[in-house]
Amino acid sequence: MTGTIKVASGVNHLDRLLDGLYIGDNVVWHDDSGSLASVFCLNFIQVSQTEKKPIIYVNFDRSPKNMFDKLGALVNNPMLTILDCFTYGKGAGSNVFLKFYEHAEPRHSCRIIRVEKPREVDAVMDALYNTHSEMKGDVRFVFESLTGMQELWGGEEHILNFYSHSCPRLYELNTIAYWIMEKRAHSAHLRAQINQIAQVAIGLSVKRGTTSLTILKAEKRNLEAQNKPIVYWTKDLNISFESEKRSTGGIDVGTRLKELRVRRGLSQTELAKLVGVTSSSISQVESNLIYPSLPALIKIAEVLSVEVSYFFHDRTKEKNRTVFPETEAVSIKLQNIPEGSADAKLLIPIDLKTRAEPYLIEIMPNKTLPFHFFIHKGEEIGYLLSGRLQFTSEKEIQTAIAGDVIYLTSEVPAQWKNPGPDIARLIWIKIN
Repeated sequence: MTGTIKVASGVNHLDRLLDGLYIGDNVVWHDDSGSLASVFCLNFIQVSQTEKKPIIYVNFDRSPKNMFDKLGALVNNPMLTILDCFTYGKGAGSNVFLKFYEHAEPRHSCRIIRVEKPREVDAVMDALYNTHSEMKGDVRFVFESLTGMQELWGGEEHILNFYSHSCPRLYELNTIAYWIMEKRAHSAHLRAQINQIAQVAIGLSVKRGTTSLTILKAEKRNLEAQNKPIVYWTKDLNISFESEKRSTGGIDVGTRLKELRVRRGLSQTELAKLVGVTSSSISQVESNLIYPSLPALIKIAEVLSVEVSYFFHDRTKEKNRTVFPETEAVSIKLQNIPEGSADAKLLIPIDLKTRAEPYLIEIMPNKTLPFHFFIHKGEEIGYLLSGRLQFTSEKEIQTAIAGDVIYLTSEVPAQWKNPGPDIARLIWIKIN
């Protein structure tokens, strides 16, 4: 490996099974159905965004609009670059897809680059490495997908040529790359050749409605879990493994830390600064690769407004509570919201697990929030206590006044604005 720095995949238990990802890893996902790898990629993009790492997403299979819908709030990331190999590839330059660029709204902070000749392997490689050359640090890649490339380029030899040249180069450039391929769309010979070059290979399969993950290869790691199917389940971006409870022995400090940090709206870097450790240390603790020192754990608990015992006690034995005093409300940070534009509080203890999370959000007069309050795919409902708000939903500006209820299902507002003159106070509930 190019180094010994461990990097989080965004899925804590996968990090434990793999003993972490390493800078230089090319990770190949052999997807049984063509749709199973997506949730792992989205988690990888999300954790890379949290760590403020550049991401290049190479897209062959989806129209730009479909790509944006899939990524959801993750497109609100200036360090994400999408290489669109679809519009002039499978999209054949159709006006239906080109219209996306005519009406593309600047509210999405990611960058999208249209590759003009995606049917030419050299043109794709030039676009890929020219884009990479503009970036600093360890860049993260997602290739969706090797199967889409083969359909466009015609023939497995083109795929193998592209992969065999790109994989070692990405390794030397200190990147981490995810490669997705539909297992049944390729010969066993090609899959074997791909695996031989990769540092990590993972199989995803589904039988009778049950999904499982198998680590096929993990270079320079001595793993007990290799070549053993592990059952897992997904809900939205959450992934749970059958072996998770057994392997953690009932104590999962990393998962609990990540839950609290995310609820507070802090990045790993921001939490690290408040605690006085490196962001890499927070990342490794959240992946359960290391445990924090006692002084660091005490400081983490203080910053996140919980008792140290929260990280260790059995939450199934907690007493039911029905009343929570105002003093237990916790200030949180709204991601990507300009400083001084809005304040937010979680109105219940941060360590309380509920299906509905109530917040008090205050938007200052004459301020505009360029993004929605949260990255969330579930239902949300709000009640405007005072003031007036305008928000953009489905390209239409809507206005709410005191006493109005706002209900969201999947579409989230692209922008919030308080036209003034008073503070807009809003009770907001996320439904998980």
